[in-house]
Amino acid sequence: MKTRNILLFSILVLLAACRADDKRGTAPVQMITNFEGVGQTFEVSFTKGKDFNHPVIALWLETADGKYIQTLYISQSVATGYFQHGDDKSGRWERGPRRRPATVPYWSHKRNVKETDGLYVPTTATAIPDAYTGPTPLNNFILKTKSDSLLKNPVRIVLEVNQAFDFNRTWTTTLFPGDEYYATSGQPSLIYATDAIDLNSPVEKYEMKLIGHGHYSGATGELFTDVSGFSTALGIVKEVVVRVK
Repeated sequence: MKTRNILLFSILVLLAACRADDKRGTAPVQMITNFEGVGQTFEVSFTKGKDFNHPVIALWLETADGKYIQTLYISQSVATGYFQHGDDKSGRWERGPRRRPATVPYWSHKRNVKETDGLYVPTTATAIPDAYTGPTPLNNFILKTKSDSLLKNPVRIVLEVNQAFDFNRTWTTTLFPGDEYYATSGQPSLIYATDAIDLNSPVEKYEMKLIGHGHYSGATGELFTDVSGFSTALGIVKEVVVRVK
């Protein structure tokens, strides 16, 4: 009986420890970008959805009427043009420089920096400064960031998210045969945005809303509002809340 009680106690302790580990595992990752910015401070709380799986994320400021101001955060792979995983021309799956304009095309065309190959995504030679980038978190995260300078007019914050090779019954592997950029994407990027933020009198919080998707191969910076053919991509994001600090 004594041995049985000890065993039962040990199991209960182990279960409690596992639950504690689970709780710790869901604690948001704390991130900081543009620490030296001298403008307003923004806090972005990102809660992942059930289909979150190593997505690429772009986050930026724009005017209330949609003109790009600056990047607040961009996943390291896009910022540097160097991806940790990818199918190279020899058919091998390995890390290295990649040109993937379909990843976050709405952001890249808003940024409007055209490279020598005609694409609007950074290369390893024209990487975005470290102050605005970092690895994509593997869990929920809270990003604290600043605008480069003090802003006076209303703004909004926009988020674009995409997961590689995320095909479904609508966005199939054979939908655009021969398109090398679509071939590494699948369901196009999804775009979320806040309402206009009055920086002189901000409210307590701003919840981002889904506003559409990007171009399937990154050929343009258009915003497409019909997301009826999307499935797992809609499960990448559960909630994004922005606060002005």
